Amino acid sequence: MLLNLSLKNFVIVDALDLSFDSGFTVLTGETGAGKSITLDAIGLLLGDKADPKQVRQGAKEAQLSALFSIENSDEVKNKLINQGFITEEENELVIRRIISAEGKSRNFINGQSATLNQLKKIGEFLIDIHGQNAHYSLMTESNQRQILDAFSGSVDKVFEVKKLFQNWQEAKQELENATQHTEQLKAERERLSWQRDELAQLAPKPNEWQELSHSYDILSHAADLMNAAQNTYDLIDNDNGVQSLLSRCMRELESLSNIESRFQESLNLLASIDAELSEVASTLRSVLSDTEINPDELARQDERMRNLSAMARKYHVDENSLPEKQKEIENRLLELEKSIDCELLQEKVNECAKKYQIVANELSNMRQIGAKRFAEEVTKVMQELSMKGAVFHVELMPVEASLHGNEHIQFQIATNQGSSLRSLAKTASGGELARISLSIQVVASRYSALPTLIFDEVDSGIGGSVAEIVGQKIHALSKNYQILAVTHLAQVAVYADNHWQVSKHNDNQHTISNIKALSPSERIDEIARMIGGTTLTDTTRQHAAEMITMAQSIKQ
Repeated sequence: MLLNLSLKNFVIVDALDLSFDSGFTVLTGETGAGKSITLDAIGLLLGDKADPKQVRQGAKEAQLSALFSIENSDEVKNKLINQGFITEEENELVIRRIISAEGKSRNFINGQSATLNQLKKIGEFLIDIHGQNAHYSLMTESNQRQILDAFSGSVDKVFEVKKLFQNWQEAKQELENATQHTEQLKAERERLSWQRDELAQLAPKPNEWQELSHSYDILSHAADLMNAAQNTYDLIDNDNGVQSLLSRCMRELESLSNIESRFQESLNLLASIDAELSEVASTLRSVLSDTEINPDELARQDERMRNLSAMARKYHVDENSLPEKQKEIENRLLELEKSIDCELLQEKVNECAKKYQIVANELSNMRQIGAKRFAEEVTKVMQELSMKGAVFHVELMPVEASLHGNEHIQFQIATNQGSSLRSLAKTASGGELARISLSIQVVASRYSALPTLIFDEVDSGIGGSVAEIVGQKIHALSKNYQILAVTHLAQVAVYADNHWQVSKHNDNQHTISNIKALSPSERIDEIARMIGGTTLTDTTRQHAAEMITMAQSIKQ
């Protein structure tokens, strides 16, 4: 639920701070006062594209922020937790945007930098805005389909159908490619088979090049290694070697160590040196033991290295990568053999088509059930809006399998009793279309999962007793949703739980818009203005008070 909206230097708003309640809140005011500014700001916070013209003239930047309660919005909360914007203990969300006069925009979610796309994704779960031009968008099949699928609870099924259709088309493309390019694919398979056999004959092993290089270096320098090991060993361990001299030093000091304590420290150091020399001697003996002069093995390793190097140059890789290259060729050959097998590809196409049709049929059933119920509810609301005898219908027209399922969606209307159903786009007049649009929006909103609904002059083109019913319908929705509505109709405004007035005035060089919550007496004056114009009389005030009282009694 929307709790607070703050604006600074936005269009003609200097500074504004609004706190929202649950129920039905209405915004009224004279034309041009800035009623749409609030909705524009909300749209920006939900990811709409910013315009530098929205920064108040003379200001460097506009600042917008909104506070939402997400305590009962598990889906939004889980998304924010997964993206690291909130912790599990947090139940409030702050969205903030700063728009510079140069057109740059910075976005924040709970104080952390966010992308415009992230705002849009989160906004989809917070507020549903029904605009004053919604009836024009109802003419397109895509919008009609979206409305029906949302009402039918089949949005997830639609996504599944779309994915399965794409898989099906990809399988058909693979089959077509294989059929058209069989000869080229066979030639490539022969080339890869030859390469696979060539590498299999060489049989390069992981880490073989490193191990072989090390072994080759040892074999090629075997005589030098052995001479160096033997000479060093003799210098350490013979009658006149280092260890023999070290022992003489230790004996000289040992006899007097009980007199001079520092001799004992030197003895300890000499003992440590003696131990390390023994380690060196042991290593040298091991080298002498392990190293051999083997011309045959050296020649074999030299040939192996030359073969590996030649193969690496041929395939434009280094010697260490030959095993990976062999695996790559084997995998590509396996894929190619599958792609040439047209029977196997045809089986894949058939399987994808079968999976698609199963889910598409499930979607069709959900749409059929939803279409009947949706049409009945819309028809009922239309007749309550003084369209007696009118009938609303959702036609599902079978088509070949598509990305959107097995049917076209078309909203149809019979505006008079006994008249035939025709496409909504070809039948309804302007006034009728406004009432039909409102009926559809009212019914669709009943099943919205979003906590806040906004109606922006959706009652345009409606008046009299019909407008009163519109007010009642919107108020009925407010029992389950937070409703914010912009209206010019007093018959709608009197059903609001909270009434805000939008006004503007000139402040030296600038025009400034302001919004304030109305007291009971101020509300009577505003309703009177909406009835009779700017000149208020006792009669219009009395009429306004009666309308408010009557609406209150009906609401109860």
